[in-house]
Amino acid sequence: MYLRKLELKDAPFMLEWMHNENVTANLQADFASKTLQDAEQFIVQSQDDKKNLNLAIVSDIDEYMGTVSLKHINDKSAEFAITVRRSAMGKGYAKYGMEAILKMAISKYGLKYVYWCVNPDNYRAVRFYEKNNYVKVNQSDICIEGGGVQYRTDSEILLVQISQIDIRVDTDCLWEMTISDGRICG
Repeated sequence: MYLRKLELKDAPFMLEWMHNENVTANLQADFASKTLQDAEQFIVQSQDDKKNLNLAIVSDIDEYMGTVSLKHINDKSAEFAITVRRSAMGKGYAKYGMEAILKMAISKYGLKYVYWCVNPDNYRAVRFYEKNNYVKVNQSDICIEGGGVQYRTDSEILLVQISQIDIRVDTDCLWEMTISDGRICG
């Protein structure tokens, strides 16, 4: 398996997961109304997008299995997103895609933070992140200082990668995760 740019040939497979309620349950967007043209337009727009990186997670024979993304990329942070086809679940594609794009976030983009939110009712996603050593931040207000992001998560759970990050409790933040000059507060 590997990551590559999205290609138009991926659109029918994207539409497959978009129309699968087992995949899209508890996601924020209305994927059920998406068309093949919507998927193709997303792929074309992704090619030159400077603020978002959307990559295909593919099998060894180049079959699309899912999309992994860094969204709202700035000089310090980006939001992580991932979706895989039902047939790819439980086969390591999501874990591979997540690990590969997080490595890119650090090595290629020099990001200090990668953050994401998950609906607490999305038990499969929450279990996946917990199993892969990510931490829930249960505060209703999340600030990512230095990254220019104010993220409100009243109905979501922010999960933050903690490998290679120093975690300590102080009086200003319930969790402070320091990477060089910035911090994530929750």
